[in-house]
Amino acid sequence: MTSTKTAGKAAPKPKAEDGFSAEERAAMKERAAELKAAKRRGSKKADGEADVLAKIKEMPEPDRKLATRIHEIVKATAPELSPKTWYGMPAYAKDGKVVCFFTAASKFKERYATFGFNTAADLDEGTMWPTSFAVLEMTPANEARIKELVTKAVG
Repeated sequence: MTSTKTAGKAAPKPKAEDGFSAEERAAMKERAAELKAAKRRGSKKADGEADVLAKIKEMPEPDRKLATRIHEIVKATAPELSPKTWYGMPAYAKDGKVVCFFTAASKFKERYATFGFNTAADLDEGTMWPTSFAVLEMTPANEARIKELVTKAVG
């Protein structure tokens, strides 16, 4: 049996390179809080729209601008998807399963924001296809591509 103590002292906390970063741990805590809130609500439908808009409002620019436009595009393109937060980020679900989501660059101190898809998305194309896209700015071409991807994702 191994002990977490060495010579009477507690083992050192893992460093970011040994496990999850502070940002990743914060995202996991947000997800746990989202699950607890959903459980408390019980059969009442969660106000996912308000939750998503609140999270978008908290984002710094340019993430806020990108997230706002993506939210508008997804709602207009696939009204059957339900907005919800997922790991503290805007996401859109069908039958309770997240289909697509936005991750702010600021969330994990990344170079770019991403718009991604989960396995519930119907994006299959042959034996290999992308499931996440870097987004630096919202151009007409990017808007058209997002609409196309969301349309395909919901089948």
